[in-house]
Amino acid sequence: MTEERADQEVQDVDELAAVTRERDDYLDRLQRLKAEFDNYRKRAARDQESFAARANESLVKELLPILDDLERALDAAERHEEAKLEDGVRLIHQAFSQALRKQGLEEIETDGRFDPHVHESLLSQPSEAEEGSVIEVVQKGYRLGDRVLRPARVVIAGPREEPGGNEQRQ
Repeated sequence: MTEERADQEVQDVDELAAVTRERDDYLDRLQRLKAEFDNYRKRAARDQESFAARANESLVKELLPILDDLERALDAAERHEEAKLEDGVRLIHQAFSQALRKQGLEEIETDGRFDPHVHESLLSQPSEAEEGSVIEVVQKGYRLGDRVLRPARVVIAGPREEPGGNEQRQ
């Protein structure tokens, strides 16, 4: 019986060693997988930072000629060449607008009815225009792609004033 018991203990030790090796193997795989995931996360963050830097670089390269034009306009202003200054500023405005349009910037339309998704109403005033329509743009609004960067600040047409509507009745 002792021989059987010794064989059983050897078998139990072998099973324990096998289970321990299997556990160690799983633990090793799990640690490797965790390290790979951490490396992936760090690499993805670096790639995202690099992408943002390249995007900024592209925009800055587009804006550098406009900066040069502004410097030339300031030089003309120092020499009191008003006509050249006005033309220079107009050209700079066009170049700047074009550079921003290339980056996807669009002006928000303000013709027609007030749209609370893209317009911000500053006030409503009596007008001959259709009630609820935009009658004045105080500040232009812009969108980049499908996102509104800044809503257009507008004045909208309110109800028409009735003639003699403010008189007191007796």
